[in-house]
Amino acid sequence: MASFTHAMRITCAVEKAPPTTPLQHLTSTLNSAFKPLLKKTNQLPLKTQFTESIKAACVTMLDAFVDSTFKFVDTPAELPGNYAPVDEIDEAIMLSDIEGEIPKDFPQGIYMRTGPNFLHPTKLATESMFGRAAFGVFQGDGMVHATFFDRDDNGKWKLSYRNRYAEAETFLMEKERDKPLLLPAAEGEPRALLIASILNMLRFGKVTKDYNNTNVFENAGKVYTISENHLPYEIDKSNLKTGKIWDVNGAWDRPFTSHPKRAPGTGEVVIMGVNAVKPYYVVGVISADGEKLLNKVDVKFGTPTLSHEIGITENYNIILDYPIRFGLSRLLADKQLIGYERDDGQRSRIGVMPRYGDAESIKWFGVKNHCSYHIIDSFEDGDEVIVRVCWMSGSLISGPSHKDDKAQWYRRAFSQPPKKL
Repeated sequence: MASFTHAMRITCAVEKAPPTTPLQHLTSTLNSAFKPLLKKTNQLPLKTQFTESIKAACVTMLDAFVDSTFKFVDTPAELPGNYAPVDEIDEAIMLSDIEGEIPKDFPQGIYMRTGPNFLHPTKLATESMFGRAAFGVFQGDGMVHATFFDRDDNGKWKLSYRNRYAEAETFLMEKERDKPLLLPAAEGEPRALLIASILNMLRFGKVTKDYNNTNVFENAGKVYTISENHLPYEIDKSNLKTGKIWDVNGAWDRPFTSHPKRAPGTGEVVIMGVNAVKPYYVVGVISADGEKLLNKVDVKFGTPTLSHEIGITENYNIILDYPIRFGLSRLLADKQLIGYERDDGQRSRIGVMPRYGDAESIKWFGVKNHCSYHIIDSFEDGDEVIVRVCWMSGSLISGPSHKDDKAQWYRRAFSQPPKKL
């Protein structure tokens, strides 16, 4: 309590107070946050004081600290043209201005996609005592777009369109309070990113929002939207309303790949989930009806990975392993990642795993260090497994330093000539 008394003396002193340090600022903020909390705590029954009051204290103090320390600054919309945020169209509108012709044998159905669409497009950066931080262009809130292809009784095509935000839990929180809540932790000064990540975890249990902006996929007649830092959300095909999370009846409790695969012949869904903490990479097989998790395997990676996709053949799962070193010393030293490094000194590798195998059953093939975000194709040819991937010598993650000119940095990154394996 001595620290709180000290903070009160500074606030109430008659003479001019000396400049406050970040620690004094935090102390003063927590003191102010505690006052109404302590008053409420004294009114609680004794048996609930030590649970509810402590929980309320944590929430109140963290919110007060964040609100007083991190300021969302007005930023111009940096996404022009087709990348600029658009408004929701809740009611379907008919499309009449159509170029070209729809083939006569084209099936009726729905074309759906999702992409980033910031709910608060001018609040994409924060400034604080720790420095400046900003959201990346791919971190916009997910919006689902749908074009409906229907025929009337005379066989004439009727096309309509609508879009809606994919209303994840974090999206609804920010929409209800009409302001961004989770701090940006993608681009900016390293200390600001580190503190923002920690505070997001403490306040919301996750480093970033549930974006829902990477992929839309269908399984067992249901449609889901997904971004691989969380579980899929079900989407109603008729009105695009967001439904419940798909966790395979509670059997899958970790991030879920944005690009699940349907096994040929069986219709089973092969997935993987990567995480920054152990287990770093887990492979799963879900029944064709989406109700049961048939297999779940910790591949036992020694370091984290940003592997984006899993491949399949008729009998095997294809695992891409190109771990990245995200050490604290690298972050604090403001060293942005270009290319790939392995903590254990090993090369990148591709693993071939039997559909229901375990970590010990994987056959690994070492390759030159690289990044492969996407698999073009994978199949079996006699006794061989062929894997075709989009190979890159380096990565655009984690992007330019806050000191760099973004346009020049990305222009230089994309213009590098390809290297041979």
